[in-house]
Amino acid sequence: MMRFVTAGESHGPSLTAVVEGLPAGLAIDEEKLNEALTRRQRGAGRGGRMLIEKDRVEVLSGVRFGKTLGSPITLSIKNRDWENWREEMAPFGAVSEHKRVYCPRPGHADLSGVWKYGFEDARPVLERASARETAARTAAGAMAALFLDHLGIQLAAHVRNIGGVVLPAECQPSVKDIREKAFLSPVGCVDAATAACMEARIAAAKEVGDTLGGIVEVRGEGLMPGLGSYTQWDCRLDGKLAQALAAIPAIKGVGFGDGFALADVPGSMAHDALRRDTQHGVSRVTNHAGGLEGGMTNGETLVVQAVMKPIPTLMKPLASVSLQDGSQAFASTERSDACAVPAAAVVAEMMTAWVI
Repeated sequence: MMRFVTAGESHGPSLTAVVEGLPAGLAIDEEKLNEALTRRQRGAGRGGRMLIEKDRVEVLSGVRFGKTLGSPITLSIKNRDWENWREEMAPFGAVSEHKRVYCPRPGHADLSGVWKYGFEDARPVLERASARETAARTAAGAMAALFLDHLGIQLAAHVRNIGGVVLPAECQPSVKDIREKAFLSPVGCVDAATAACMEARIAAAKEVGDTLGGIVEVRGEGLMPGLGSYTQWDCRLDGKLAQALAAIPAIKGVGFGDGFALADVPGSMAHDALRRDTQHGVSRVTNHAGGLEGGMTNGETLVVQAVMKPIPTLMKPLASVSLQDGSQAFASTERSDACAVPAAAVVAEMMTAWVI
C-alpha cells in the first residue's frame, strides 16, 4: 500500500513528507521533483512569501544513486522564512507575545482550530493549516507522477476560471497542449486571450485588497480501464480523488467530466454513447463522464475539476471578534496571495497522480 504523511509548520524550519510503498528500483529524476515545486510557486497573484522561498527537495532517505530502495522515502523542503520567525516558532523556550493572532479570519481554520484544541490564540492553528504545507504534498505527488511516467500515464493541470473569467467550454486541451501552453502561462491557462483577462482581473482585485478563487482542471491520458472498483464505497476512484482534492486548502467543490453542469441536462445529454472502434473495440462518442464510470476508469481521458474559494486572508479584513476579550474587531492579516489558483492547479495535479 502506498501512503504518505507530511509534517511542518508554515514558518517552521522545514516541511517534511514521508512516502511509503513505492517499489524498489524506481528511477527518480531530482530535477522533475523540483520542477513541480517551482511550478507551484509561480503565478500571477502570488504574495511576498514566494520572493523569499525557493523550494527544492532534499531526499534524506529511501533513495540511493537515483533509485528507490523500497524503504520509506523522506523528503525535506527548507523554509527560508524560518530565519525571520525563530523567536515566534521556537520548539522550546518562553512563549513569545509577538505575532500572536487573537482576531480569527473568517473562512480560515483559525476559530474552529482554537475551539478544538483550546489554544489561547490562532497562531498554532494557522501555522499548520496554511497552504504552505501543500509544498510537501506536491513533492510526494511528484514521486507518484514519476512512477506513472514509467507506466505511460500522463497528467497535467490547467486553470479554467479565475474570478469569473472563464476559459471557453469548447476548449478541451490535451495533456500536451497544457504542458506546452498552460505551464508557461502566469495564470496556468492554455488560451492567451483568456489568460490576459485573468491577469487583469487579479490585478484589479489586488488593487483593492481583495482575493480571487477559480476552477482548476486535471486531465489524464493513458489510463487503462478498470482502475478503482464498484464493489465497495471506499474503493471507488472518483471518491478517492474527491477526498484528495477536497483536502487541498480552499477547495470547496470537486466534479468529474461535466460535473455540476450535469444537473441541468436530461440523461440523453448526460451520458456517453458507445460505438465500435477498430483500434479499441469499443469507445465513447463523448466524454461527459470525465473518464470515470461506476467508480472506475473507462479508458477515456480523465477530467477532474476543483473549485477554489478566494483566499480568506484579506488586506482589507472582514469583521471578527477578539479572542482576548470578546470585543468586536477586524480579522488579523498575514502576508498572503491575492490569487493562488494557478498554484492550486499544480497541487491538484500531484494529488491526482498520487491517487492514480
